[in-house]
Amino acid sequence: MKKNAIYILGYIILFASIIFLYSCNGNATAATAAPAPELPVLTLHKEQASTATSYPATLEGMTDIELRPQVSGILTNIYVDEGAHVRKGQLLFKVDDKPYLEALHNAQANYNAAKATLIQQNLEVEKLKPLVNNSIVSDYQLKAAIAARDIAAANVAQAQAQISSAEINLAYTDIKAPVSGDINRFPKKQGALVSPSDAMALTTISDAHKVHVYFSLGESDFVAFKQTYQKQDTALQNLPPVLLQISGEQMYNHNGKIDMISGKFDQTTGTITLRATFPNPDGFLKSGNTGRVILKLPHAPTVIIPQEATAEVQDKIFVYKVDKNNKVTKQPIVVSGTTGHMYLVEKGLEDGDQIVYKGFGNLQDGMTIQPKKISLQAQTIATN
Repeated sequence: MKKNAIYILGYIILFASIIFLYSCNGNATAATAAPAPELPVLTLHKEQASTATSYPATLEGMTDIELRPQVSGILTNIYVDEGAHVRKGQLLFKVDDKPYLEALHNAQANYNAAKATLIQQNLEVEKLKPLVNNSIVSDYQLKAAIAARDIAAANVAQAQAQISSAEINLAYTDIKAPVSGDINRFPKKQGALVSPSDAMALTTISDAHKVHVYFSLGESDFVAFKQTYQKQDTALQNLPPVLLQISGEQMYNHNGKIDMISGKFDQTTGTITLRATFPNPDGFLKSGNTGRVILKLPHAPTVIIPQEATAEVQDKIFVYKVDKNNKVTKQPIVVSGTTGHMYLVEKGLEDGDQIVYKGFGNLQDGMTIQPKKISLQAQTIATN
């Protein structure tokens, strides 16, 4: 009986050993069956780069002129439509000129009367001169006549001035375009009473063959601007063209040039105003438009990586760095700026480092990969 029990126990131990050995052999087979993942790897190099930053901007024409009446009266005629392009000197509005024609006629009549009085006084002086010389009348009468003649001459000059004033007021009833440009809306319609004291102008005219685009830089951006272009007097000459983004993502098809930097910071906003001028040959841009100015600033050669080769966790940016043994390490980086879809790396990566480009979602520190080296030209990536 004891002998049978020993045999049974031996069979159990043998069976357990076989199962254990088979299990170990299966795990080894499984382990050898899972090769290291093949992933694309970039070798990094320092590149010359520039960052593009956009700033909110407002657009103004070269001139935005309010058109106001110089005389009061009824607006009898409007010769152009709202929104029309007008030429300098073109007749736009007509104020009722009847009162001003009457004032001119009255001034002319006063002038004629003053001239007649002057003639009469000259005759009086000529009449008295021989009488005084012959002691027929006193010298006082001649002096009084000469004074009256001088008064008559002054009245003639005054009447001439009144004619000039009446002619000016009459001319003001024709309201003409002071510059060429696009005309705005008309708050006052035909038949309305207009006056120089009106709070609202008749309209505005914008000369927009070139457009001024105003935008502001904060203190840190302006410091970077100064460091790049050193002196303001040479900055305007050295600055590259700026771009204008309008209506969402649409880019204006002409480049602009910065031609003005304000002399002081706005203490309320902590910003300084710059102006760029853009050509507007087709009249596409209008005064009052808004948009975004895109300003590019060059940087010293730096490591540039695609944004898609990074992962962001809790406001920190990471890459998976590959060492010489093809092991990966999760490496935090500090980004100094962006250009297109690229990051400019300030800290965390050096020239010659290798990083995983794509497919790192399941990677962990210390894992070994099979690197598939790829090369991306910085010029190509920047346009993606």
